[in-house]
Amino acid sequence: MKAYISVDMEGMPGIYHVAQTAPKAFLHNEGREIATRITLLVSESLHNNGVDSITVADSHWYMGNIFYEKLPDYVRLIRGSLRPVSMVYGIEEGFDFAVFLGYHSPAGTIHSILDHTYSGLAFSQVKLNGRRASEFYINALYASERNVPIALVAGDDKLKNDVAEVSPFTEYVVTKESISRASALMMPVGAIEKELVNSIKRAMEKLRDGKIKPLKVPQEKIFEFVMRETEFADAGELIPGIERIDSYTLRYTCNNMGDGYRVMQLLSMLSSYVDTSIESLR
Repeated sequence: MKAYISVDMEGMPGIYHVAQTAPKAFLHNEGREIATRITLLVSESLHNNGVDSITVADSHWYMGNIFYEKLPDYVRLIRGSLRPVSMVYGIEEGFDFAVFLGYHSPAGTIHSILDHTYSGLAFSQVKLNGRRASEFYINALYASERNVPIALVAGDDKLKNDVAEVSPFTEYVVTKESISRASALMMPVGAIEKELVNSIKRAMEKLRDGKIKPLKVPQEKIFEFVMRETEFADAGELIPGIERIDSYTLRYTCNNMGDGYRVMQLLSMLSSYVDTSIESLR
């Protein structure tokens, strides 16, 4: 069997602050160690359950967080950015299933640890066909278009309901309980690792019994990007096919997830270059 693992960081156990997730932050190495440890455990558990080919997509920030030299020979690692469809690049090669690790709740989720959708700088919210969209939902729909079901997700407690609503057959492992945007109740990492191993066994049984299936993907996809600043919307409005809805909101309609995903990436990058503040003149 072939497995695809997309690895984010904010939803990992022990992670509570951008000091652990930002590349130049003083606790970033701790975040890297945790992400690598969890990825290695899941890869080994999948391998022990009959998966002979695993591709890991390092999918957080600059996408170079996992310690490459610690991975076993049966794991291929996708790292670095910029890459098309970012967090799920390469899934179109064809896989039996996908696993999402370290995932988190969408932007605008109350009392949720490090909530955001793709870019905290660019978007205050992203909607897809009227539903507040998490990175899980966007990535799962892209995978589902390619007939790849999501077997397991590991992330914070606030994301659990989001996953259950659209993919109730997916195994979910809670890594921590959110208190606020920068605090959470952390469970013992050993207990989380034990639950991951048990959940992988259950997921593999479900897969073999045909109980885990791709999500139903709507034919028409209507993305709404609520930008954090009006100048971000000003810039995004210049993209062909984008419709300005109000001061902050941009709408993009397409028939495949890849187009919408790439527009989201473009808006994120564009927003990072738009700066009309007085500080930009110094």
